[in-house]
Amino acid sequence: MKLGELDTILRKQLSVEAFDDISLNGVQVACSSEKEIRKVAVAVDACQASIDGAIAEGADMLFVHHGLFWGKPIAISGIHYNRVKTMLDNDLALYACHLPLDAHPVLGNNAQMAMSLGMKEYDPFGLYHGQYIGYKGRLPFEMTCEKIAKLLGFSPAFGLNILPFGKEEISTVGIISGGAAEDVFQAMDAGLDCFITGECSHELYHTLRESGMNMISGGHYQSEVFGVKAVGRYLAKEFGIDTVFIDRKTAL
Repeated sequence: MKLGELDTILRKQLSVEAFDDISLNGVQVACSSEKEIRKVAVAVDACQASIDGAIAEGADMLFVHHGLFWGKPIAISGIHYNRVKTMLDNDLALYACHLPLDAHPVLGNNAQMAMSLGMKEYDPFGLYHGQYIGYKGRLPFEMTCEKIAKLLGFSPAFGLNILPFGKEEISTVGIISGGAAEDVFQAMDAGLDCFITGECSHELYHTLRESGMNMISGGHYQSEVFGVKAVGRYLAKEFGIDTVFIDRKTAL
């Protein structure tokens, strides 16, 4: 299919227009109008390594969670120039989806983490700009922080940090991927046993300890691989598009 057709499908499926997001969601760099999108690479970040990886895999489009444009004009120079030029020279389209890919009830980062933990039901959680972007619910059985981190594939080498200041056996969790450390207060207000996010915050350490709250920071990158992988599976299953995950880990 052509890029415009795929854009229409993704905008509808991911409810792109419903979110007040600083990210320029949708097509950020187009390919030639006559090109067929037969292979899509998915990655967390639109960095040079992901772009090069997509090209090496023969992809026609790179779908990412973190794109290149964030709410204000940016000069096409330096590193930004190199990234854009590489895509234009290789006719590689770039598609970004930020908050909609956190919040989606099936394909989103947070819903996918809930499913990875075996949660059959989960409710919207985590208000951001008037919209819920996370999920909360009850685990299928009690788990320790370490068990939860293992099920989610979080590794200390790539940002995992556990603050086990609450119940040892956890029944209820709230999940918001990425840099949502401050939203742990919403988890406290909801009476949850544990909050799962991407990044930790020094300022919260003593507050969590004194409040008796568990927090698992899985690493920003590690908490946001779920959505792009799910979109890849969706495109392959529903439209027969060849997809590949470009894994370019960060230590944060």
